[in-house]
Amino acid sequence: MDARDAELKKELNATLQARRELGQEYESALVDSFLEKVDQRIDGAVERRVRRQLAEQQMVVARGSRAPRSSDTWGERFGFGLVSLVLAIPLSAIGGSLGNLPGLFATWAGIVGVNFVQAARSNPDLFGRRGRDKGGDRWEE
Repeated sequence: MDARDAELKKELNATLQARRELGQEYESALVDSFLEKVDQRIDGAVERRVRRQLAEQQMVVARGSRAPRSSDTWGERFGFGLVSLVLAIPLSAIGGSLGNLPGLFATWAGIVGVNFVQAARSNPDLFGRRGRDKGGDRWEE
């Protein structure tokens, strides 16, 4: 990407130099030409991304597995867990002060439930197919 940025910067400098030499009467034509080059680069980048995503989807369909999701990243799972723990402190204080021990248990049941749902959402096979082979209900040994 840096090589493209350097090339685009050269194009901009050349356009500005041409504007200085030719004057303001050619400014709109120079700007239009430069913007057309920028549009071509953007179109090319978008086209490459779309082709790559289509190829990835075709591979997923061919393999018969689920498509990778952006929520499956380690950083997002770590962030969700960290935020959950940080919010657990004030929620525990509120639940414990208002409802004593039952309030504290209800608060932590909610925290655990939210994390359970997030884990099940990001990894559907985590809880549903644990310990089973693909053919049926037999446990692996």
